[in-house]
Amino acid sequence: MNTQSSSEHTFTSHDGTSLFYRQWSPEKTAARALVMLHRGHEHSARWTETVSRLGIADTAVFAWDQRGHGQSPGPRGAAENLGVVIRDLESFIRHIEKEHGIAAENIVLCAHSVGAVIAAAWVHDYAPRLRGLILGTPAFEVKLYVPFAIPALRLKNKLMPGGVVKSYVKANVLTHDRAEARAYKEDKAIFREIAVNILLDLFDTAKRVVADAAAIRVPTLVFSADKDWVVKTKPQREFFQRLGSPHKEFHLLRGFHHAIFHEARREEVCDRITDFVNRLFAVPHTPPPPLLDADKHGFTKEEHDHLEWTSDNLLARVQRTVMKTSGKLSDGITLGWQSGFDSGRTLDYVYENKPRGVTPLGRLIDAQYLASPGWAGIRWRGATVQKILRDVMQQTISAGKEARILDIACGGGRYVLETLAAAADIPATAVLRDYKEANLETARATAAKLGLGDRITFARANAFDRSSITAVTPAPTIGIVSGLFELIPDNAPVLEALRGMADALGEGGRLIYTNQPWHPQLKFIAHVLTNREGRAWVMRRRTQKEMDDLVRAAGFVKERQEIDPNGIFSISVARRG
Repeated sequence: MNTQSSSEHTFTSHDGTSLFYRQWSPEKTAARALVMLHRGHEHSARWTETVSRLGIADTAVFAWDQRGHGQSPGPRGAAENLGVVIRDLESFIRHIEKEHGIAAENIVLCAHSVGAVIAAAWVHDYAPRLRGLILGTPAFEVKLYVPFAIPALRLKNKLMPGGVVKSYVKANVLTHDRAEARAYKEDKAIFREIAVNILLDLFDTAKRVVADAAAIRVPTLVFSADKDWVVKTKPQREFFQRLGSPHKEFHLLRGFHHAIFHEARREEVCDRITDFVNRLFAVPHTPPPPLLDADKHGFTKEEHDHLEWTSDNLLARVQRTVMKTSGKLSDGITLGWQSGFDSGRTLDYVYENKPRGVTPLGRLIDAQYLASPGWAGIRWRGATVQKILRDVMQQTISAGKEARILDIACGGGRYVLETLAAAADIPATAVLRDYKEANLETARATAAKLGLGDRITFARANAFDRSSITAVTPAPTIGIVSGLFELIPDNAPVLEALRGMADALGEGGRLIYTNQPWHPQLKFIAHVLTNREGRAWVMRRRTQKEMDDLVRAAGFVKERQEIDPNGIFSISVARRG
């Protein structure tokens, strides 16, 4: 490879943590890059020989140390959750774009084992406009060899959070190369532990990514080793078969152990990577067509239709009966049946998060109801929208503009009103609109309670009426659409609302929008619960790629994104171009 120098650096991640990375630079300034992610327990220096073997000219190579690995800080093999590490990767790519001037469209991501799960999850969750993805023996399912290991670890983590699991993996089952096995054993920077919570998150994230691999449309190369003692190969094939990319390749490496980049015949891997990357860079980048018609055909449309067709089955009838009898001991479930489980009143109850019900049993049922993954994600979404809104308000003021907020479907208005009340130091006003008068009454009462006075204007209006949104005066500088598009399966009204927002905000305006790219309880919700209109609550998921394509089609450019640790809800900020 035409690299002449290597250097060491750090970048600041999303939470202020300084993480270590290495860079190998060609003789002239590179406009394209290969980014490497190491496997669990290891570190970026392990890529040094691989980099030297690759025949990729005029390309910068970057490799990071995940937090808790190598020269990056933190307890070894640990993090708050795997979502934090996935977001570290988002921060790393943003850093490369900003500091090294290489756009994501000119980056190929190459990752190994646990790193490959992190890479696949990032591409799934953040929908980057990436040139290509290479996954080496991805750890979609680790071979634990102990019966019921995952359930036992879940119980242990619930009763006694914390702790680590020691790796059983020996060097001789990673590679046939004796010198490489010896180097692995003697490397003081390699450790054997992984935090229990990270191992459980790895299991859950991998399961989600494999199941929803159709959402990934980036050109992808997958390597699988047929003598892998560390991870199972079946999920790797399932991931590849479901992969949504029109350009994908799968290579089964005969006779290889798990550590394919340190195996005896590793030149075969390097040659295939070189060929794959050179082919990607040999032609101008052409992103896949935008998913503006994914509501008419495609896998999320098929999923939505299947949920509608199968909603009246025996199991669903039994579950509905339970929810309408003993479930009504819970105040939250009772409210859901009265006003709709997707209504503003229900969301306010979920945000409050105080279990109530008839008898101690009812309060216990309510506590379990409020602790469900979806409602936990809703609370994360509410808190994170407030944090992001405050950031955008401050950025708007710093740019010399007035912070004028428009929320086209405010519901009870909680997140805007509470943010304005908490950020009294930031001069801002808001227009809160909703189609339902009861929601506006709730918002007015909250505004009065918080003493916001004439800073808030209320209006009953249709969120999908473009001309009505465009006519808002004075023109807003910040737009919010939270929790609305997730309820609408069709794209045409969503695009109308987004175009109305683009008209209203004008150049440089910021849009905060939410999405639901994944939900583990989609079938239960569709078959058992009812929406605000009293009908079956059947949702059509939008992949992050689809949602971002709609936003881009309306004239916005995405600048920032966050997603909850379970991958259910995302919040993004886009600028009007």
